[in-house]
Amino acid sequence: MTNVIADDAEALAVARDLAGEFAVDAAVRDAERRLPGPELDRLSASGLLAITVPRAYGGADVRAGTVAEVFRLLAAADPNIAQIPQSHFVYVNVLRQQGDADQRKFFFEEVLAGKRFGNAQSEAGTKHVQDYRTRLVPGADGDFVLSGTKHYSTGALFADWIPVLARREDDTLHVAYIPRDAPGLTVVDDWAGMGQRTTASGTVLLDDVAVPGSRVVPHHLTFTGPQLHGALAQLLHAAIDVGIAAGALDEAAEFVRTKARPWFESGHDRAADDPLILQRVGELAVKVRAAEALLGVAGAAVDAARADLTDESAAAASIAVATAKVFADPVAVELGSAVFELGGTRSSLDGLNLNRHWRNARTHTLHDPARWKIQHIGRYVLNGQLPPRHGLL
Repeated sequence: MTNVIADDAEALAVARDLAGEFAVDAAVRDAERRLPGPELDRLSASGLLAITVPRAYGGADVRAGTVAEVFRLLAAADPNIAQIPQSHFVYVNVLRQQGDADQRKFFFEEVLAGKRFGNAQSEAGTKHVQDYRTRLVPGADGDFVLSGTKHYSTGALFADWIPVLARREDDTLHVAYIPRDAPGLTVVDDWAGMGQRTTASGTVLLDDVAVPGSRVVPHHLTFTGPQLHGALAQLLHAAIDVGIAAGALDEAAEFVRTKARPWFESGHDRAADDPLILQRVGELAVKVRAAEALLGVAGAAVDAARADLTDESAAAASIAVATAKVFADPVAVELGSAVFELGGTRSSLDGLNLNRHWRNARTHTLHDPARWKIQHIGRYVLNGQLPPRHGLL
């Protein structure tokens, strides 16, 4: 039986409980590349995957800031589990914005029942990240045939529905929602990244997949006016990075308290009393708390723009999210490395698998280049130039 979450407070309470469960075996799942199927079933049953369904359709329609905090809590426990449903929430949002009444009714009922969306978005070997070559070819009676190859398809292996980004004959961008078991659709578990090992972000093969017209959403219309599609997607990525940093800090502190030795010159019997370790932990804690604060500001900006969506409010939300992510990315990587700085040689033992924090941070922060976000922030602050509407900001 799938729980239906009522409000923001319940969403956060459920996320905290699940995070506690997921943290227990996170290191073992990573070390053994044990895919988190049972954990995702728990996530579905908890009702967390439906918290952005509009109230008119039976959902809690929680604040964007609440969704970000849910992701941060889950990522602090296991960022693999946090990353898997990121696309789920993105494509629920696509339906909110561009789905027709029948599409919203059908798919929101699916989501409330615990069904999961994956993604088939990125393509390899193209000019750039938005050069989509997968095509929706018109068939009979308004239906389509879909062919192409997708990579980095996080969530697809565990999905009930796989949203596929594809272009029609006029080159406009659409999302086709395909059942996981559709004839001609194959999900290949070939993800072999050094980090985020259990996201199963592999390949989706589409070989003349039949697509009813009723399952196709005109995504290109999202970008014809002020939009929060990119801000929400990036907010969740930022939340994952902030969660990785917090999880690494917690584990580093626990290691220092229970296993690390003080440096002999410190004059103390416990590493936790070593003044230089105390100094470094304090510095790192400030950075993590600052990242958390910026994430909160970004979530509030997205919520403010949702309440009054204009070009200016959408821009302010995108810039706030970009600021949070630009700050959080290097903090997550630094925290992943600082675990060893604080723990000493014994913290590098393979059996502890403490290197997963750095591997996860380094892998996930590659998702979008922070250097371009800084450019947009600079143009906005200095010249009042609004950021572009391309869905990645």
